[in-house]
Amino acid sequence: MAGEQEGVTRDGWRLLFNTLKVQRNALLGGACVGLLWTLGKVAVPQLTKLAIDKGISKNGSLLLWTLLILLAATIAGFFAAWRRYIAFRESRLTESMLRERLFAQIQGLHVGFHDRAQTGQLMSRASSDLQQVQGFVVNIPIFVSQITMVIGVVVILFLSDPLLAAVSLFPLPFINVSARTFSHKIHPAVLAVQQEQAQLANVVEESVSGVRVIKGFGAEDVQQRKLEKEADDIQRESLKAAFIRSRFLPAIDLLPSLGLVAVLGIGGHRVINGQMSLGGLVAFNTYLTMLIWPMRNIGMTVAFGQRAASALLRVNEILSEVPQIADPHHPKKLPSVALAQPVGALQFNQVRFGYDIGHTEVRVLHGLSLTVQPGESVAIVGATGSGKSTITRLLLRFYDPQSGSITLDGIDIKDLRLSNLRHAVGVVFEDTLLFNDTVSANIAFAKPGIDFEVVQRAAKLAGAHDFICQLPDGYDTVLGERGFSLSGGQRQRIAIARAIVADPRVLVLDDATSAVDPTKEHEIRDALATVMRGRTTLVIAHRPATIELADRVVLLDGGVIAASGTHEELLASNEAYRTVLAAWATSQVLE
Repeated sequence: MAGEQEGVTRDGWRLLFNTLKVQRNALLGGACVGLLWTLGKVAVPQLTKLAIDKGISKNGSLLLWTLLILLAATIAGFFAAWRRYIAFRESRLTESMLRERLFAQIQGLHVGFHDRAQTGQLMSRASSDLQQVQGFVVNIPIFVSQITMVIGVVVILFLSDPLLAAVSLFPLPFINVSARTFSHKIHPAVLAVQQEQAQLANVVEESVSGVRVIKGFGAEDVQQRKLEKEADDIQRESLKAAFIRSRFLPAIDLLPSLGLVAVLGIGGHRVINGQMSLGGLVAFNTYLTMLIWPMRNIGMTVAFGQRAASALLRVNEILSEVPQIADPHHPKKLPSVALAQPVGALQFNQVRFGYDIGHTEVRVLHGLSLTVQPGESVAIVGATGSGKSTITRLLLRFYDPQSGSITLDGIDIKDLRLSNLRHAVGVVFEDTLLFNDTVSANIAFAKPGIDFEVVQRAAKLAGAHDFICQLPDGYDTVLGERGFSLSGGQRQRIAIARAIVADPRVLVLDDATSAVDPTKEHEIRDALATVMRGRTTLVIAHRPATIELADRVVLLDGGVIAASGTHEELLASNEAYRTVLAAWATSQVLE
């Protein structure tokens, strides 16, 4: 276990150093500025010694030495400010680069990864873990300058009085041993705290995003208990880490102070005996005092580095994840819409697919074959769990089929860039997500900056224009998070308008009218018919009025196409089709 832990620690440090390679020149520049700060700091005690020995004891010019001390302090202050600016600039740059990489990676990872990952864990890595890295990087120039100051002070002390220096600096090796031991002990404790913080973030995220469900079931106490448990876990692990710090940090503080006792005892007698000047004793004591904070800070910086290395390992778990769905090495292009032939031809050829639930695969599609002609609209109907929405997910390459193929305009969708494919296929999902932005920006989401006239036309086609005009600021009204300030039907109409603006060659309506009040369905039925005209459309629906918009209906049963025809034909000839519609009608009555 110890060897494994040591290996993890080495991996964390190696990852941290590799991350900082890109900034090595700037960090070296900060270290050089720190050296100039060191020169100013170590000059002050020497000038103080000369001021006492020559300015006071020998009645020299105090003004001269005072001005020199002021100059040295000013130089130290100037370079301290410059060093701190470089430290914060580089630490924030590190944090920004890692955050951008992490965000891009999270967005680029396949949907299957997000099915397993906890949002709170991802948020913890993007916030608190990156802050740990930033907190260490900001200390690097300071750490280097303090190391040089320690070396410089030690050299000066030995040149001034070797015996007194040896006695006063005797505790230094023990400080190093304590710091190393502290580093090894604090690592697992800090890692445990970070893990618990991620669990707490997950509970908070779920509680905030699901607040309506929680309130609807009166389950506030349930979530409160979950949060209290995670908060108690954080407290427990934090106290373990605090106990480790309480054992080691006082020793790191105390050991340098022992040297002060030796200086006052031995050095004081030397001054009395005339073997050492008063200025020399004051300078020696000042130098020794200057070592206390750097020596303590070195131990703390090692601990910061340990925490940063642990945090970076957690971040790297996401960055090293290989997307299972990615762009092909040699992508193909879809035929241009401007060409004479129609576009939007779809073909599902013996597609088989199943979801991994736990360690078991639940097969959904069993050799599905379906051909949709360019400009044709096909309604896909089936019982719950028959795989209707799975077809949408496979078409968008949220997942890839275990076998079989899907082609768009004769090209296997695996041979297309993901961005090209998803621009070519527009989807209105059953679970509509709107962003905390204006109505206009939500509609123009796929094409930001598009003319307002296009946005307005899309809203009119989707039957959303009238209610948008009644909002406080019309199209400039800022919607709340997820658009919950609107009704379900209003959100879906805005989502339909968003798909219209995207102008895809294939439109998928994944139960897009499910949240629309049946009494108002006619308001968007004509709009949908207009949008679908001449465009390849897959309509996943239960409502007969929506199904009737399609040119053809296919019944999905057992993961394959069980029947195909018009709505009227299937209604008249297929018992399974009538059963599916009857089940939907019954559910609406019960609601």
